[in-house]
This record gives sequence, structure tokens and C-alpha cells, in this order.
Amino acid sequence: MTAGAYALGGLALSLSLLTSCGKKAESTSSSGIATIVCDASFENIMDQEIDVFEYVYPNANIIPYYTDQNSAIDSLLEFKTRLIVTTRPLTQKEMSYLKSNDKQVRQSQIAVDALAMIVNPQNSINVLSKPEIAEILSGKLQKWSEVEPGNDHLGDIEVVFDHQGSSTVQYMRDSLLSGGNFGPNVFAQNTPEEVFKAVAANKNAVGIIGVSWISSDMKTREMSREEYAQSVQRNDSTDITFSKDVKVLKVRGNDEVTAYLPYQYYIFNGDYPLYRQVYMISTGTGGSLSHGFYSFVTGFHGQKIMLNTGVLPKVVQPTMVYVN
Repeated sequence: MTAGAYALGGLALSLSLLTSCGKKAESTSSSGIATIVCDASFENIMDQEIDVFEYVYPNANIIPYYTDQNSAIDSLLEFKTRLIVTTRPLTQKEMSYLKSNDKQVRQSQIAVDALAMIVNPQNSINVLSKPEIAEILSGKLQKWSEVEPGNDHLGDIEVVFDHQGSSTVQYMRDSLLSGGNFGPNVFAQNTPEEVFKAVAANKNAVGIIGVSWISSDMKTREMSREEYAQSVQRNDSTDITFSKDVKVLKVRGNDEVTAYLPYQYYIFNGDYPLYRQVYMISTGTGGSLSHGFYSFVTGFHGQKIMLNTGVLPKVVQPTMVYVN
């Protein structure tokens, strides 16, 4: 799959090199070169979208840059790219600015992403409530034995996020702490993948990570680009399971009795309480490669790819699967 870059410094350089080589950044809706700047939380999703799109249209080259959400939005407003993926739509002020610069703006919700709570398999806990998560994030709960009796073999709780400026951090601070500060037990990694690895290696860690990073759907991840693209076009169904390297916790909402895992059906009906929207925003003109990729991701096949990653696509709805 296409490797993502976590710094935007190479974006202008890449475009200048392409221009100096005599290549145009865009030509048609299915050929040429285009860039996309994406919230790093969704790297797994966008890599698969790009793989299938480039398989279907071999003359197309989509170059992704994975960064924090604010940088992605800035790159669009500074005309460094024509495509971004974020967890919020543009504000009216941002829309007006782009339109005043003769940019045609298209934005669409493309998915709903669940934020999963993951712990090391040595941790005996299986369920957390939203109030407990808030107390862990604020530092009011600092030891695993305070959360669940019987976890005396564990020590201090260590919360790991991807990085300080991520949309995941912003979501948890705003929705659970009402904008308040995290406790001293909260640590930042560099990428979602490092969060996963930190929890798998540390029995005291609890990670907060997008659901696509814990889906162990090896039937698709081990496929070649050709096999995966053909399976999407055939409309094959995929049963999503979670990686065995970490334990995925059930989460219970405020004043709720039942807790739920972040399966797509529970995201769809609102039972799983930690979720956020995912948006794709384009200023690409009709007939450009940016617009072609935007149309692909928001269309049926692009939405089917998202269904296979564990997030809830906007268009293709999940089928209920009962899990023991």
C-alpha cells in the first residue's frame, strides 16, 4: 500500500518536482496525479481506497499525506491540495473564503468512525462506562485496582493516544471532559499504529484508537491489490473481527445498563457511545482527478471498501451479525 507521510513539508516539494518533470498535477477524472491530505486516524481506510482506485484506473496516481486535522484543513485553505479528509465539515467562514477565491467546494460525510478502548490481554477488565473513562482521562482514577477489584497485579493506568494534536485527543477532551485537561497519566505516541503496539506490549496501558486500526480482517489485508479490488467489485461481504494482540473493551453510555463493542451495527443504531463523523472535502473541478477520486470514495464501491475496514460507511449499511 502507499506509504503515508506525517509531515506536510514534502507536499509543496512533491508538486514542484512533478511540475519540473513536465507532469501536470491533474488531467482527467481517471488519470494524472493528485494529492490528498488526510487526518492520520484514517490512514488505513484511505490507503485501501487509493489501492483499489489506482487498480481500477492504472493511469491515476493519488499521493496521500497523513497529518493532524488542523493541518489538513489549512492545506486546503492555503491551496496546497484539493482533497482532504477530516472529522468535521468546513465552517461557513471557511466555505466563504474558498468561494471568494473561485473554488467550488464539495463536502460529504463518508463514514462514522468508532473510537475503541483497547487494553493488554493480561488486563481482566472487559467493560468501561463513559464516566469511568472520563475519570481515567482526568486522572481521578489512576490505578487499575480502583477501576476493577481483582486487577491488583496491574499498576498505574497509562493512557495512550496517537499524538497531541490529533482529532482523537480533541474528541475525547471535548466530549468526555467538556474541554478540561487530561491527567498526568495520559501520554502521546506518534501514530495510531504506535498506540496499538504500546498497548500490546504494556499490561498497564489503555489505548484510544480508531476502529479501523484494530480490525483483524486478514482476508483483505493479505490480498493482493488485484484480489482486493475484484472482491469489492463483486460485492463480497466481510465479517469484521478484532485483533487478538489487544483486548477491545465494551463501552457503556451514561446511565446505560448494557455495554457494547464497536461493531458496525452498534455504531449504526447508536448503541456504541464513542463515535465521530468522517468527511471528505474537495475543491477539485469537474473532470479533474481530485473530483474523480472524490466521486469514487463517496460512491458505492468506495463505501464498500470502508465497510471492510470496520468503520460505518455513509451509504452501504451493515448487516447484523450476532456475536457470542
